[in-house]
Amino acid sequence: MSELGITVKKSENISEWYTQIVLKSELADYAPVHGCIVLRDYSYAIWENIQKYFDEKIKELGHKNVYFPCLIPESLLAKETEHFKGFKPECAWVTVGGNDVLNERLAIRPTSETIIYALLQKWIRSWRDLPIKINQWCNIIRWEIKSTKPFLRTTEFLWQEGHTAHENFEDAEKEVFDILKIYHELMEDLLSIPVLLGRKSEREKFAGAYYTLTLEAIMPDGKALQMGTVHNLGQNFSKVFDIKFLGKDGKYHYVWTTSWGISTRLIGALIMVHGDDKGLIIPPKVAPYQVVIVPIFYRIEEREYVLKVAHELKANLIKERIRAILDDREWYTPGWKFNEWELKGVPLRIEIGPRDLKEKTITLVRRDTGERITVKVEDAINEIKSTLDKIHSYLYNKAKKFLEGSILTVKNYDEFKEAIAKGGFIRACWCLKNECEEKIKDETGATIRLIPLNKEKVFSKCIYCNEDAREVVYFAKAY
Repeated sequence: MSELGITVKKSENISEWYTQIVLKSELADYAPVHGCIVLRDYSYAIWENIQKYFDEKIKELGHKNVYFPCLIPESLLAKETEHFKGFKPECAWVTVGGNDVLNERLAIRPTSETIIYALLQKWIRSWRDLPIKINQWCNIIRWEIKSTKPFLRTTEFLWQEGHTAHENFEDAEKEVFDILKIYHELMEDLLSIPVLLGRKSEREKFAGAYYTLTLEAIMPDGKALQMGTVHNLGQNFSKVFDIKFLGKDGKYHYVWTTSWGISTRLIGALIMVHGDDKGLIIPPKVAPYQVVIVPIFYRIEEREYVLKVAHELKANLIKERIRAILDDREWYTPGWKFNEWELKGVPLRIEIGPRDLKEKTITLVRRDTGERITVKVEDAINEIKSTLDKIHSYLYNKAKKFLEGSILTVKNYDEFKEAIAKGGFIRACWCLKNECEEKIKDETGATIRLIPLNKEKVFSKCIYCNEDAREVVYFAKAY
């Protein structure tokens, strides 16, 4: 890792390429605890931009941020047996407090349904208390026994988890699809990452959910990545935790609940989908810095004027709410700075030198295509805004083309096995039987990533048992 730049090609060794980008661009570093990473300021700034986008959207819908303890009594987790069974293998436990052995084990939050619903049982009395729409930004611990990968799979990660309680199924259903729409917009409008939307199979749904909706992306190595999930929990948790309300009809009813979450694995997706052999490419809307200004001068007498123009441009960009940084470090050459900011994936570089200023121009350099654009100083702001929009569109369209080219339709199991070995989403027909789903996973490592929200017409027999199929589904190997 002593070399400054990326030393492997994405197409030749994507795992090593990914690790080098994470470390060399200073997104993260490995922590002393296995499976944990330190989010450095650069990646945390990306996460803050994701937070800001999503937080504003859910607050418009009436959600409020809260915070619940990270320690959950084992008895609470055990109340919902299906849920507890799903998470028990991943739980980290606290058994000693100070010098005393605890009477009851405490799980370090793998997810918060149980502790939140224990409190909702106290807070909800009548229909007047509903809906409750809360969200928390927090950390999660899931003890990973598989190999870990920064951002994509770690023992500890950051996420948001929303939880809502409603009077009826229809209101809960609306909540689920409202959040799915916001997630979809976040991924495509903010991160420039196209996704497929669908429902999880019974086997793959969230433990304890009535059903789970998912947003799935494809990575360059052909593996799928679950980008976010939304769960309609029905009345499963409310019955276990006895969350009732006095209805307008004078009778008691169980509430209907939902939960939903996205995590810092979105940063991993961003790296994988958009990065190239030079390093990161960060979509403009989520980039910590959308523009980096690099002044160029070779003689001391040029320095003052070039820097003056550079500082003025930076100030004007900030006034226009464009996140800009001026790299005026004199101990590095312009070429060194170009390479560093390319590694860090800043969408647009602006070069300002004495020759440019004689012509009253500056040079814009796109990180995505490398295109150099000469513009008049007086036109700079408008041209920069326009170019940032073009970069977003280019990254999205490139990723969408890759996604569409990564979906292969098959009609028999031999075709399926051949296709799954190459990677991507495999579109196939399924009979709905758990045995077929499990056999396919055991034999190929592929899982049903989603059942399309808009039901697709069955075009063959079941991919595995060759009996009548009921659904078109999308399989893939996944992170």
